[in-house]
Amino acid sequence: MSFGARNRIVIAPGDSRSMTLLLEQCDGNCWGVDGRAGPNLACEGCGRAVATRIDDCGRWQTVWLEPDAVLRRPSVLPPAPPPDWDDLARAEHRVPPVDPDGSWNRRWETAVGVALAHLVAVTEGRPVALPSGPVTDLLGHAVGRYLPTGPDARTVGLAGPGIGTPRPRPDVLLVPRHPVTGTPWRPPADDADVVPLDNGVWAFLAHPDETSPLPASGLLPDGVLRDDYPLPPRPWRPLTPDDYAFEYTLVRLPAIRTPRLRRYHEGRRP
Repeated sequence: MSFGARNRIVIAPGDSRSMTLLLEQCDGNCWGVDGRAGPNLACEGCGRAVATRIDDCGRWQTVWLEPDAVLRRPSVLPPAPPPDWDDLARAEHRVPPVDPDGSWNRRWETAVGVALAHLVAVTEGRPVALPSGPVTDLLGHAVGRYLPTGPDARTVGLAGPGIGTPRPRPDVLLVPRHPVTGTPWRPPADDADVVPLDNGVWAFLAHPDETSPLPASGLLPDGVLRDDYPLPPRPWRPLTPDDYAFEYTLVRLPAIRTPRLRRYHEGRRP
């Protein structure tokens, strides 16, 4: 489990105001503080410890407000309506998995780690069968790191706005998580097991970018790529999920209390 109390509020460091560092609480590793010593930000007015700043290498830069030290108050502005599911199906929501330098996108590594924790919880650590196409091409190696192979595998399919639910319906559906509300998409009148996935990652899997041009005279033959320069970035290794994201998500899911998942979790620990 991570450090700190439950129900803390996370904000961007640039959104924090009127706080000063408690230098004696700023333990960390090579490049910054990681919050291991507890709250390290104090109110400038009264000196009470109110928050924890985290900015160590490999971590999201965050400020976690302690729930018993702050009050949550509504904004004077009316809330903007969240985008509906149809908006999220548009192509501009896609997040490419590979950055321009050829490395895997960090958002992908984190999102896949979180999704795999939900997949392990839903399947109780049993084998799964992925659908052919982008899901297997991009996630197959990652799934193989966390789930075994074998008979009686549960089938997994991609579902969501704009693509509906595949038929026959798989045992588990990979669906987008709403970027504002955090709720996963669910098929209408369906009680299928769902695994929420970051909406940008899901959008790329559901609506992958074209890999060949559309010449005026027709399509290029199968297997022929366009001769662009520079060439599109290609990663030098398979996609590896963020193990911290996987671990922190799994231990917070109610399913971790089942004997089977407890054994799975204990078996992964060094």
